[in-house]
Amino acid sequence: MSDVTAPPGAQESEYEARTLGPADPAGPTGPVGAAEPTEPTEPAMAVGGPRPGEILLAATPIGNAGDASARLRRALERADIVAAEDTRRVKALAQRLGLRIGGRTIAYHEHNEAQRTAELIEAAQSGQSVVMVSDAGMPSVSDPGYRLVVAAAEAGVPVSAAPGPSAVLTALAVSGLASDRFCFEGFLPRKPGERGRALAELADERRTIVLFESPRRAHATLQAMVEAFGPERPAALCRELTKTHEEVRRGTLAELAASTAGELLGEIVLVVAGAPRRAADPGAAAAAALALADGGMRLKEAASQAARESGLRPNEVYRHALALRQ
Repeated sequence: MSDVTAPPGAQESEYEARTLGPADPAGPTGPVGAAEPTEPTEPAMAVGGPRPGEILLAATPIGNAGDASARLRRALERADIVAAEDTRRVKALAQRLGLRIGGRTIAYHEHNEAQRTAELIEAAQSGQSVVMVSDAGMPSVSDPGYRLVVAAAEAGVPVSAAPGPSAVLTALAVSGLASDRFCFEGFLPRKPGERGRALAELADERRTIVLFESPRRAHATLQAMVEAFGPERPAALCRELTKTHEEVRRGTLAELAASTAGELLGEIVLVVAGAPRRAADPGAAAAAALALADGGMRLKEAASQAARESGLRPNEVYRHALALRQ
């Protein structure tokens, strides 16, 4: 955290200190303007725009155009090729940002990824700069781009990213739920049976769960979560993040399911608290230790292993195992 009482410019940022090094205390030598020109540093080149022969994944706003980064702007203006999930949307974004896309714009989506991936790899190998954008957020995160990165890695083509808005992290940050450990599940299966099985696998997940959902299916998904996770599990429904009608509903899964029974509009992100720690059963751990001992392991070693898996103390498991043996 910076010292707010320091005068402007008195402190350099952590990034500047790390990449550019400390300033020369002696200052410039010779007359003003006489310093010899120097080659741009690597960070300066990266900030200036996409580099020749590189594929740049550029994050786009998830709603508010004001979240567009300076690097995204430069990338759109200076790239030889802009590969977009929807070319109409990236052109509309450029218009809202008051800039002109300087290079060729091509469509890159799930229906033409196989063909276009090879074209983009070849373009980068020929020295062209390629920028990949999705409709919103970071490419390759529940959006096109993953196959392109894999192909680039196999072909030895450099891949970089211009980070920016993320619906996953934005929802997690405003949810009020634990953010130190989380998992992202993308979209759940649409069919009720497949969705139920997917949720059953997540029922014991200890990390906070973040997932996307259609407004048409959000109510049914929350009801399925009530059945799989229990009605009292804390959760948050984040709707239209960063947009004019942004809304964050917090409550139990049962409360959120009840509140979505009517019409729901907009982009939805669900954030669900991880499963609470279950009380360990010493008897079950002791039985597991005895099973290991029957397989040839010494009982004390078996008790230690069962204790690690159950979160109990080895001595406690060992005593229960001895009692069960009698």
